[in-house]
Amino acid sequence: MHEVTAMGRCVNPITTTRWAVTLAGACLLISTATVLAQGWPGKPVRFVVPFAPGGGNDILARVVGERLGAALGQPVVVDNRPGAGGNIGAELVARSAPDGYTQLVAAHATLVINPHMYARVPFDPVKDFAPVGLMGALPVVLAVHADVPAASVRELIALAKARPGGLAYASAGSGTPHHLAAEMFKSQTGTSMVHVPFKGGAPAAAELLSGRVQVMFAPINNIAPYLKSGKLRVLAAAGERRVQMLPDVPTIAEAGLPGYAVENWIGLAAPAGTSQEIIRRLNAEIGNALAQGEVRQKLNALGIEPVTATPAQMAATIVSELARWGSVIRNAGIKAD
Repeated sequence: MHEVTAMGRCVNPITTTRWAVTLAGACLLISTATVLAQGWPGKPVRFVVPFAPGGGNDILARVVGERLGAALGQPVVVDNRPGAGGNIGAELVARSAPDGYTQLVAAHATLVINPHMYARVPFDPVKDFAPVGLMGALPVVLAVHADVPAASVRELIALAKARPGGLAYASAGSGTPHHLAAEMFKSQTGTSMVHVPFKGGAPAAAELLSGRVQVMFAPINNIAPYLKSGKLRVLAAAGERRVQMLPDVPTIAEAGLPGYAVENWIGLAAPAGTSQEIIRRLNAEIGNALAQGEVRQKLNALGIEPVTATPAQMAATIVSELARWGSVIRNAGIKAD
């Protein structure tokens, strides 16, 4: 049965009713999400750090979380859930209710490297998360033991080519920023160095200081305590920009390897479906926290550089970095330990 409207078109009342019900349901969902967002936060917010306490991700989460809690009127609780290179904590957040109360402190390794390293990753880095924004970066630098006869990137490349396999580089384990930065360097320079993985950045840095390994692509916080020891030499910064702690040290691109850049960022991501109002509020308050001079000084002293980005910018970064590192990992044949 059809009805004829004033415009002369036939309308199926059953179809019309279904559309009306669907539209009403959608409006109800939007209305409910808006109400929830307006009352948020009504209880503590949880920052899930998928690594053990004491690392750069954990420190950044606690420093930003303290200021964020004061701004939101509710405490921000840091919940460390280490394991599987960050996959355990990431899965926990991906499966959490999208109510704004559970957030992932998302290292770039977890979201853009792990999906290529593990045979099965229990989350989709694009579909399962709603990016909130970036919070900081752990800049990577190229360092050598003081006894290595190379005072520049060009000299290190020449030395590595003259001694194929004669230099060893330390990393915090397969698939870590240390490892991948070195593999990209080897690929772009046509050099050969031996990979020596350790269980963490601290023991890797200790081996570099001892001289048992000669090279390390290290997040600056790993070696910051030893910069004045005279036992190592920083040749270059691995990112697109110079490291704030070492403003006179050039980037690898500036030092003779154009196009080389390794960014080691940390962001915040909510479960997919989280209200955009909540995401915008979180992003704004994180920006306010990182703009405070005391916060910036505290982070910089620890080798953590404050970095901000919009949710859209973080989402675009995840997509582009997934493609970039997937190529590096496949070409080097890297797999998780």
